[in-house]
Amino acid sequence: MAEHLSQSELDYPFKLLEYFNGFRVSKMIFSACELGVFDLLLKSQDALSAQHVAQELGTSVDGMERLLDALVGIEILEVERADGTALYSSTDVANLYLAKGSAKSLHDMIIYRSQTVYPLWNNLADAIREGRNQYEKTFGLPSAHFFQAIYRSEEEMLKFMGIVSCHWVLDGHDVVTAFDLSRFQKVVDLGGCTGALANEMARAYPASSVTVFDLPEVVEAAQKHFKQEDSGVTFQSGKPEY
Repeated sequence: MAEHLSQSELDYPFKLLEYFNGFRVSKMIFSACELGVFDLLLKSQDALSAQHVAQELGTSVDGMERLLDALVGIEILEVERADGTALYSSTDVANLYLAKGSAKSLHDMIIYRSQTVYPLWNNLADAIREGRNQYEKTFGLPSAHFFQAIYRSEEEMLKFMGIVSCHWVLDGHDVVTAFDLSRFQKVVDLGGCTGALANEMARAYPASSVTVFDLPEVVEAAQKHFKQEDSGVTFQSGKPEY
């Protein structure tokens, strides 16, 4: 049986209001990433004013100040005051995960969620009514061909590849070490995308030969647009036959 709400929640729906406004928190972070806020703050050696950030990124001062203050409110940024001026800087978490330049950056994941996932979720009610994804309603693409929608352009393909890579940067090591796979001398990552998981595999099991197999266009994009580590991972392109 579900736990009853406390009397305080019945008197004033704190949790419900937090849930209602959750999308605003997401969009604050998404927008800051798209505008380049975290990259600028990471690059700077000093805390910056809203006016400086707005000038560098080509935004309104008022809008930027509101965004920066909101990010301070959710503890993504820090603020200090000097001579009456608010100066903003990134937290360690923002520098590590939200700026492009970090080895653990989730920037590509955020861009994909903002520009692809978020619009799709605007049509969640229709997805539930119809029992199918909403690519056609959201982007004018046939819903039946999921990967055709994802790979509809090089830009969209790169965004999807970026989010896959981000997931493996976060979770890849735990996945490949959950079991001892050292007895497998040859490993093939089918649909290995950017090679991020394969690289984790190669690091964990240096005696194994690791190969990424994916579509020709994916392999080409992976080698062209994503940094490949010197881990010995090889790429093989082809098209699966069903």
